[in-house]
Amino acid sequence: MTASEIEGVLPELAKLRVGVFQDWPYLYQGSLDYEKDYLARYARSRGAVVVAAFSGTDLVGAATGQPLAGEVDDFRAPFAEAGLDPADYFYLAESVLEPAYRGQGVGHAFFDQREAHARRLGFDRAAFCAVIRDDADPRKPVDYRPLDPFWQKRGYRPVPGLTVGFDWPDLGETEMSRKRLQVWARDGLGTGQ
Repeated sequence: MTASEIEGVLPELAKLRVGVFQDWPYLYQGSLDYEKDYLARYARSRGAVVVAAFSGTDLVGAATGQPLAGEVDDFRAPFAEAGLDPADYFYLAESVLEPAYRGQGVGHAFFDQREAHARRLGFDRAAFCAVIRDDADPRKPVDYRPLDPFWQKRGYRPVPGLTVGFDWPDLGETEMSRKRLQVWARDGLGTGQ
């Protein structure tokens, strides 16, 4: 999407993120104003991408990404502290998809298109973060299935010892609280493997 196209879907994308991220493991007490500000940076960021999924004219999913060097310090700094150059990574920021459209290949398309964009920019490495929650948390749905097998089939692996801290309010909270996220990464984007 172009910058003007991104600007055009920001309200719908903000609403989609707030809705999808309320579910486990995010449990995000989101605000539309915060989301619009957060997402506007993709329209301004050099090398950023937003991949959108529509059903008719309704936005039902989206995935974002940008060079890690352009991300906020909360995401860049842990890489640098681990001896990994943020300039070497394309960051796959998030994928959100309405539940009714899951299991139909959209998630693969989100990864395919963001990885292709990263390759066009010259990146051979990509990374993303997954929320870490306690398995014994009573808020965890009994039918929850983690996405780890999906990510592993795409060649991503958790980077041992590399986590990110990021703040958001959990459902029912009024204040931000720090969450831990596990970094997953993949080398070999340039080879298409």
